[in-house]
Amino acid sequence: MSVYNAPLNDMRFILTDVFKAPEFWQNNDNLSHVDMETVDMILEEMAKLSKNVLLPINQSGDEEGATFQGNGVVTTPTGFKEAYQQYAEAGWVGLGGNPEYGGQGFPKMVTMLTEEMLFTTNQSFTLYPNLTVGATLCLNDAGSEEQKQTYLEKMYAGVWSGTMCLTEPHAGTDLGIIKTKATPNDDGSYQISGTKIFITGGEHDLTENIIHLVLAKTPNAPEGSKGISLFVVPKFLVNVDGSLGARNTLAAGSIEHKMGIKASATCVMNFDNAKGWMVGAENTGLSSMFIMMNYERVTMGLQGLGGTELAYQNAALYALERGQGRSDTQIQSPEKPADAIIYHADVRRMLLNAKANSEASRCFAMYVAKQLDTEKFSTDSEAAQAAAARVALLTPIAKAFLTDKALEATVDCQQVFGGHGYIKEWGMEQIVRDTRIAQIYEGANGIQALDLLSRKVARNNGKYITNFLGEIRDYVASMTAEHGIKQATLTAADTIEALTTTVLANISTRKSEINGCAVDYMHAVGYLCYAYMFAMMVEAANGKAGDFYTNKAKLADYFVGRILPRLDAHAQMVQAGSDPIMSFDLDYFNVSAS
Repeated sequence: MSVYNAPLNDMRFILTDVFKAPEFWQNNDNLSHVDMETVDMILEEMAKLSKNVLLPINQSGDEEGATFQGNGVVTTPTGFKEAYQQYAEAGWVGLGGNPEYGGQGFPKMVTMLTEEMLFTTNQSFTLYPNLTVGATLCLNDAGSEEQKQTYLEKMYAGVWSGTMCLTEPHAGTDLGIIKTKATPNDDGSYQISGTKIFITGGEHDLTENIIHLVLAKTPNAPEGSKGISLFVVPKFLVNVDGSLGARNTLAAGSIEHKMGIKASATCVMNFDNAKGWMVGAENTGLSSMFIMMNYERVTMGLQGLGGTELAYQNAALYALERGQGRSDTQIQSPEKPADAIIYHADVRRMLLNAKANSEASRCFAMYVAKQLDTEKFSTDSEAAQAAAARVALLTPIAKAFLTDKALEATVDCQQVFGGHGYIKEWGMEQIVRDTRIAQIYEGANGIQALDLLSRKVARNNGKYITNFLGEIRDYVASMTAEHGIKQATLTAADTIEALTTTVLANISTRKSEINGCAVDYMHAVGYLCYAYMFAMMVEAANGKAGDFYTNKAKLADYFVGRILPRLDAHAQMVQAGSDPIMSFDLDYFNVSAS
């Protein structure tokens, strides 16, 4: 079984030293109820729950998997129901929820750290309450007062759970071609008919009701995504007094057999004239659902961070204990037949790749969380608007870059184990399999890169990225620490500025330029973001005594020398343009004719 100790010191460093969260909270009237003493208690309790309750059922849950029993019944693995009950009763589902409806009102800067610990110890389990949280965000923002009163309190309490039902067999990224229909009834409700696939937590045995948020089209709706509406469709209808009524006409048709996250029930959901109610205005369903989607996309970055952290901790422990060969410098353990592999530079390279990714990812996730909290809670409209723009720019990076780098990190850590990393008993292959999905769902990473370059950069002629570069340069200019990260970050910013200018110039004449260059552009900007995060951490550690702070600067040295140069490689690939990709005839790819 894997080992895990929550990196609470690193979390507190990011909160208090880097982002000065206590001051941020106290200077905001809507967050002044949050204090570090309470937050410390929250982090300590989640560290215990994740380590002692969720980690022990992670590997067994993977081996047993969620089970489709037939007749629409799905059961979760042994121990999941008991763990979920403990999780729900402790109030974790509603930690960030609206206090008006029973939530606890903690900001994203706090909840992201609890989510990291959850994803680190049990990715499959975490998806069940995670989807509920996303559904509550959508209902809280777009739902009617009646819908909020009906659903939110029970969902925050974990008694009911939630899903998001978007994808159909023929409609994934292109949701404008969905076929699910919503026919109006005389009482204001709708009859929902259609099939949705890849529905996380679509059916399970953890809660007494499941509240589905379903995208569908009303009669005579406009073509494409402009004709999509959103509906709340409960598994059990809810009576006026809040009790459960009749079973709605919807059911799981099957569950998927997946590469990873096997304990998470990924369902095919069939809606057969199921009764539902519109959320928000007609034909605004996609924008309402994106409230949930954007939350989930940032959270997927935390899933990647969790995979990285668990893989690193286990690989580091293994490297300290596994004896193979002798150190290149001198024998380290003469009483043993071999030295620990931690003395080999290549093993350290792999570990440091993962460690650098873990710390930069956590810092970047906290940066985005602070922007989300500013957008949501600030009483300064200009500050809120600026934060919203920053969130728009960085959300695709938080999802795609963090999860791309996470898979690399988990593979590096698996490699530390050698052959044992490929064997199930050690748990490393599960971490790789589980983390892989984070690159695919909630908008595949290639789509995230397209969103970044086409919508967040090209559509406003680079305004968002230019403002971000200005912030980075201003911060570096204000740094007191003397460290190579300063010049490295400025150089990276210059590279991204020039690269953005080149791409914006090319897209006017090359129709495939955005599609062909988006992923490499996103990676280049991602490495700049990491450089900015390391600059922040170096500055926060500057002048403080102790190995903990000294090692922040050392890890930044490693990042500058061994990881940041990848930015230039991606920049060169962007500069090469899309022509080398699009120059092949279709016959080249026709393998059946060869």
